[in-house]
Amino acid sequence: MLEYLFAQYKNYPTYEIVLEITAIIFGLFSVWFAKKDNILVFPTGLINTSIYVFLLWKWSLLGDMMINAYYFVMSIYGWYHWTRKKGDEVAYPIARITKKEIKFSLILFIATILFVVAVYHIFNKFTNWMAYVDTLITGIFFVGMWLMAKRKIENWIFWIVGNLLSIPLFFAKGYTFTSIQYIIFTIIAVFGFTEWKKILNNYNLK
Repeated sequence: MLEYLFAQYKNYPTYEIVLEITAIIFGLFSVWFAKKDNILVFPTGLINTSIYVFLLWKWSLLGDMMINAYYFVMSIYGWYHWTRKKGDEVAYPIARITKKEIKFSLILFIATILFVVAVYHIFNKFTNWMAYVDTLITGIFFVGMWLMAKRKIENWIFWIVGNLLSIPLFFAKGYTFTSIQYIIFTIIAVFGFTEWKKILNNYNLK
């Protein structure tokens, strides 16, 4: 069983395996800190995404690489956004998505899909079913990351859906460690949604 799951790593350079595991560790820390509504979600996320941008470029996974490059940029924005204050209070606490943000999320999703489709056509990457799933996941994760940076509770819904789709996708691609990472991400995301909901309810009671 273990040989079946990890056989593909026999041909990988050792440094790539070490980098993937390192990225996964920081990714798990990042999602855990997000669950706790802790600002450390962003510095740990920056390490995770910077490593994955390099690895995914090496592996020629353009959609996934773009996701992580976008995460990197949005982590910088989110770090700034979360630290803003009004006096002694956090300026932008956990909140629900507004109607305006729903419209922007839809536009962002469609624009992301169209962009990834264009890139995949340019590089002739629509060769199997994985490219189509990758395109959909990219759109989902782009919206999820934007909502998390804005501290909107609905971000967890996008993470859960995107993570569930990523589990079989990365396994099929041959990246078992990363597939396992997404299983753990999904579990943490479910608890993250629950925890943020409790925090939001406490805000509303004040």
